[in-house]
Amino acid sequence: MASSITPKSFLGATKPSSSLSSDFQRLSISSLRISIKPRTHRNLQIQAAGSTFGNYFRVTTFGESHGGGVGCIVDGCPPRIPLSEADLQVDLDRRRPGQSRITTPRKETDTCRISSGVSEGVTTGTPIHVFVPNTDQRGHDYKEMSIAYRPSHADATYDMKYGVRAVQGGGRSSARETIGRVAPGAIAKKILKQYSGTEVLAYVSQVHQVVLPDGSVDHDTVTLDQIESNIVRCPNPEYAEKMIAAIDAVRTRGDSIGGVVTCIVRNAPRGLGSPVFDKLEAELAKAVMSLPATKGFEFGSGFAGTYLTGSEHNDEFFTDEHGRIRTRTNRSGGIQGGISNGEIINMRVAFKPTATISKKQNTVNREKKEIELIARGRHDPCVVPRAVPMVEAMVALVLVDQLLAQHAQCNLFPMNPELQEPLSLHFPDFEPASL
Repeated sequence: MASSITPKSFLGATKPSSSLSSDFQRLSISSLRISIKPRTHRNLQIQAAGSTFGNYFRVTTFGESHGGGVGCIVDGCPPRIPLSEADLQVDLDRRRPGQSRITTPRKETDTCRISSGVSEGVTTGTPIHVFVPNTDQRGHDYKEMSIAYRPSHADATYDMKYGVRAVQGGGRSSARETIGRVAPGAIAKKILKQYSGTEVLAYVSQVHQVVLPDGSVDHDTVTLDQIESNIVRCPNPEYAEKMIAAIDAVRTRGDSIGGVVTCIVRNAPRGLGSPVFDKLEAELAKAVMSLPATKGFEFGSGFAGTYLTGSEHNDEFFTDEHGRIRTRTNRSGGIQGGISNGEIINMRVAFKPTATISKKQNTVNREKKEIELIARGRHDPCVVPRAVPMVEAMVALVLVDQLLAQHAQCNLFPMNPELQEPLSLHFPDFEPASL
């Protein structure tokens, strides 16, 4: 009898042996049915999460606009790196609302608190928990929007997906969620700067129809101080004033406008990114396009490159005075074949006009009746000035994740010195703080 109970007969692929009792057959079928359903259900739950980003430097954000607070958990941060709440607060202050007349008037200090993962001023290698409380909620501003869908907002699609939503402040669809990105982005930027001398800088290059001309910002020399010298975060003073005037004009009319944020990466290590599906520009595109209100992404020459021939577009190689292979031009945007080549990485991210405006609009409510809506609440007339540190954060998170991946795969054993460079080329003597 033992030889007749084969794996095939047990799974039902062949006719069961007549020697099997009817009770045993019923038990086998029943067990099979029970084991399938929970496994499928659990897989669907895991795949539908969507609040975690990264593979090795993993960030999970939590919280909602009008809840108790927002924040993140950072897992995979290297140990023994000096870190304090002040390190995160700089970028959180650049992101916070109420910082100027061209941003939302909501007043939040966005003061962060680190409650784990840091001991005696250095990271411990365990998960870092960062929390920022909400202190200036006005839930009554969303009374009308509890039943009416704001045009081009996530109100309707959240209902379509979940069958329920957090009405006040837009819940998870609010840009307040990006606190949980900017805080770990500050950690990532610190790691990149200290380990490889990498800088991530973003600035506003367009507001509505005010477009910064190509070449007006020197990507080799532009500084954070130049970008932060005005409330719109454009390093060109002349165009900054025009952008501010454009935002002021729509703000007083209760309307909104969009714009473009340009981001550059200087001193990026060579070799970041992997073929085929994990190309560096693909990872960057996913990261920045996950930000609220994003509608477009351009990398290197972008769409303008389609107007050139191959001979016009190709970046010719040369050897510089230090014996390093470089390119004379940078239409590739610092990435070729999905892998960083050491040149300046540059990209542009388009942001739509803010969806919530105080002008009357036609919409429908939850009962599917057509109505008119005048949205209340405090919202940015243009999101791009505050989007600058958000873009920097997402780019930095991608780069530090790729840095860890590159070190694990390609730097674990001795490199080929004829073709490869150390990841910490610019700061070879850097060592984390000792406990």
